[in-house]
Amino acid sequence: MNSKLMIKKISLERDKIESFDKYPFNIEIVKNFEELEFTSPVTFFVGENGIGKSTFIEALAVSLGLPAEGGTENFKYQTNNTTSELSNYLRVSKFNRPKTRFFLRAESFYNFSTEVDRLVNEDGFYNLRKAYGGSLHECSHGEAFLKLVQNRFTDHGLYILDEPEAALSPQRQLSLLCLIDELAKEGSQFIIATHSPILISYRDGKILDLNNNFKEVKYEDTDIYSLYKMYIDEPEAMQHRLFDNN
Repeated sequence: MNSKLMIKKISLERDKIESFDKYPFNIEIVKNFEELEFTSPVTFFVGENGIGKSTFIEALAVSLGLPAEGGTENFKYQTNNTTSELSNYLRVSKFNRPKTRFFLRAESFYNFSTEVDRLVNEDGFYNLRKAYGGSLHECSHGEAFLKLVQNRFTDHGLYILDEPEAALSPQRQLSLLCLIDELAKEGSQFIIATHSPILISYRDGKILDLNNNFKEVKYEDTDIYSLYKMYIDEPEAMQHRLFDNN
């Protein structure tokens, strides 16, 4: 076990759950979940759409006191309450206290950026402008993502990321990978749900496959790697299979 980690283990208080026949407990990865230990500063959750990655990572973030739509524990906003009750049943075992915590969620990043602007313009929290490198709405989606990480993420932090590649070009994903590596070397911990073949290639990360109940897998054994490689190696053959065999 890495003694520098902020989170040591997550477990599900199964005895407190009345029924596994209703959402979110009827999701396969939740129904089969007992506990998960972390051994690396950077852990990736991978799996097909609908498997429950976002549901699980949202519940983890909320159980840590972070807002479901993204931000630090100091953000108390909510635009639409769709959060499942899974967070009430997750038990997080902590090793070290992080200097800062942040939930970065691609799906609701616009809402978060709007809340930062509101706090500055309506409530007078002008220091937030500097903390986030200016208004996040005044640059592109991808630029805002990287600006936030560059300005707000620090050493010895705990960072929960849900599909951060959604706003980023391949080049910017490489930039994010460099930032992740730098911060991990400075004592930070990342837990990232992603579909990006670039991000999960990180040499010091652990990849957990939610299609197989959080089984640790090698990069080359992931469905993400296999599918991208198959398509890039033979795009015409893949399109023939997709379009012409009906």
